[in-house]
Amino acid sequence: MIEGHPEARSRLLSTSGCKTAWTLIWSCTEGRFNWYYDFDETIMILEGSIVLEGDGMPPKRYGVGDVVFFRSGRRVTWYVEGYVKKVAFCRLSNAPGLGYAIRALNKVRSVIRRNNPALVPALACFNLLA
Repeated sequence: MIEGHPEARSRLLSTSGCKTAWTLIWSCTEGRFNWYYDFDETIMILEGSIVLEGDGMPPKRYGVGDVVFFRSGRRVTWYVEGYVKKVAFCRLSNAPGLGYAIRALNKVRSVIRRNNPALVPALACFNLLA
């Protein structure tokens, strides 16, 4: 915390079956703090406003309806002006090779489902790839 006494609250709305993506509502009272993103996050401001700055990013104000994307590894200073409420769409990043492998397995699974529906129960072990 840099300034003030910000109090944050969040509520999980949904989680993907593979637990690598989730959606939440988050709100916070006035204050300034640093945040490190260890996953990709896209936010949309629902109420209030914030000023963000960090790693080569000059201070910029965001308000209701604005959408901001934070890539994993980013460091940002948040200044909440009074109060803010956002919806956040979060996703763990995969290594590039793993992403290709998952897409390839999903394609194979799709072809098998289409061409041989009798094998669909046997594909249940690939729930991670659903």
